[in-house]
Amino acid sequence: MDESDFLAAYNPRAFDPMAVTADIVALTIRDGRLHVLLVRRGEPPFRGAWALPGGFVREDDLEEAAARELAEETSLSPADLDRVHLEQLGTYGKPGRDPRMRVVTVAYLAFAPWLPDPKAGSDADAAVWTPLTATRELAFDHAKILDDGLERARSKLEYTPLATSFVGEEFTISELRAVYDAVWEEQLHPGNFHRKVLSVPGFVESTGLTTERGGPRGGPRARLYRKGDAKYLHPALLRPSREDEIR
Repeated sequence: MDESDFLAAYNPRAFDPMAVTADIVALTIRDGRLHVLLVRRGEPPFRGAWALPGGFVREDDLEEAAARELAEETSLSPADLDRVHLEQLGTYGKPGRDPRMRVVTVAYLAFAPWLPDPKAGSDADAAVWTPLTATRELAFDHAKILDDGLERARSKLEYTPLATSFVGEEFTISELRAVYDAVWEEQLHPGNFHRKVLSVPGFVESTGLTTERGGPRGGPRARLYRKGDAKYLHPALLRPSREDEIR
């Protein structure tokens, strides 16, 4: 039997049905705090429960499906989506995670310095940016996915320039430190952080410009920086709690 004969005779119904979804851990910083996008489900299962945004993968590929779901819940335009850092987080397929049928989800992590107020999609009653400190009980295994996404984000800030995805094209070191404070949920020493950032080759580069005004106490105007060309940070910027573990 050649391949064409095999495919003509192949019966996909010989196997149990299975579906694939794409779920998104979308993170942004608002008012100095890390927020995650949550939706309230409008349909069973888990009607009325809060969940991560997501949906079934149909004709599109996985990343396109994740971007589509994110756009539906945030009303992002294609141009806005270009500003979003989107990366695959992991695959979750434990039997029974979805009461409807065997559903495997591919989770994605999304970051952006600013995202608009969300707008619930067709199958959700509400969509909100929720501070991590006020995270609700989540449907399916989304609490596990969210925990994994947060740890990925916190770890990547240690060894990649991902923090620059949360600020504008030009930023001060203080604004960059605020990202680390929010994501790590730790207060960093301003002077030590400033010294460490500038000691990492390619992390940031000076624009030669300064802010229009000085600090709130009348200090000098802060220097403005932009993202450098480094893909990885060496030496890494470790979380203070991790530095204690290594010691």
